[in-house]
Amino acid sequence: MSRDLKILSAAMLTWGLGEGMFLIFLPLYIQQFGADPTLIGTVLGINGLSMAVSQIPAGFLADKIGRRPVMWFSWVMGVIATSVMALAPSLTVFVIGLILYGVTSSVVAPLNTYVQGARGGWSVGKAVTFISAAYNTGGILGPVIGGFIGDAFSMRSVYFGAAVLFIISTSIVFFISEQPISERLSNLGSTRLWRNQRFMKMLIIIFLIMFAVTLPQPMAANFLQNQRGFSLSRIGQLGSIGALGSVILMLAFGHQPAGIAFLIGQVGLMLFSFLLWQGEGLLWVGLGYFALGGYRLCRAMTVALVRPVVREQEVGLAFGFVESLNAFAFVVAPILAGFVYDWRPIAIFPISLGVIALTILLTIRYVRRNGHDPDDVAEEPMNLLRGK
Repeated sequence: MSRDLKILSAAMLTWGLGEGMFLIFLPLYIQQFGADPTLIGTVLGINGLSMAVSQIPAGFLADKIGRRPVMWFSWVMGVIATSVMALAPSLTVFVIGLILYGVTSSVVAPLNTYVQGARGGWSVGKAVTFISAAYNTGGILGPVIGGFIGDAFSMRSVYFGAAVLFIISTSIVFFISEQPISERLSNLGSTRLWRNQRFMKMLIIIFLIMFAVTLPQPMAANFLQNQRGFSLSRIGQLGSIGALGSVILMLAFGHQPAGIAFLIGQVGLMLFSFLLWQGEGLLWVGLGYFALGGYRLCRAMTVALVRPVVREQEVGLAFGFVESLNAFAFVVAPILAGFVYDWRPIAIFPISLGVIALTILLTIRYVRRNGHDPDDVAEEPMNLLRGK
């Protein structure tokens, strides 16, 4: 493993610990401000929108000015945003902090681009899933700590603790090395991506899959607390089980072709939806949260799916498009989940089962028609050079 991957792993592990402290409790904290399920879904959708709009500019800047400066900006912004959320006296101020925190997700495209440049002899899929596994390793302890602090003190205290951990993570990431900026062909612009038909088809598939695997998640914590009677500590334990599932699934299947990993991840979310729908005891719900690791597997493998079909000069921008769609799925899915929960809380899970079943069929069809080795590296397509 390269030096920079080791540093990134440490920074991501610390960040995962901090984010894990509050992320699973986010809908519950919004509920404490007096928000109903529809408003909770809308607030989460606004957060997803701020995540979506920041991805493409971040990917473009990563190609133009370098990956490290954009990554540093995102880390610092995370510290500021979490501090705002911790100090928020009202839902309005909290939402401002949450929007700022959504902007920090712009790190994903530059981060993935940086990782594929620092991976050494590893495949893109293996390197990306390893870094994601480091993040989720921190996320194993984060929810337990957050749940304990929330029960013993207050949810506000959880955000103060997360801000401290983010400061430590930011200090670590400042030690990563700079990477050279790829030279561009002067007469070839970023619009060439739009003429890459295979890339555009992938974007559609990725959005549909990410929408499907996001749909059962936004109101799950509220369902467990309000309908199943789970405490914050118990929900925190489930979050830790989910992070553990993410680590194990990504390390176990991160080396698989992207299409296969996508199928495994979606099956995991089907199991999550089914067990939260039908399971009532901690054992069954815990197994469902372990299977929730399939979401992180799907998200990590979007990069491995796209990388072989884009040019080196367009990697950052292409990853920006991918992460924008991932985030846009988090705009639409929480709003729909909030409406369904408001109508009938338990209904979101059988509905999610049906949606995921459809995207699994779509994934199988796409893989059969367009299967490729995710470790291949895209070369300059001759038809694009000729303007076709």
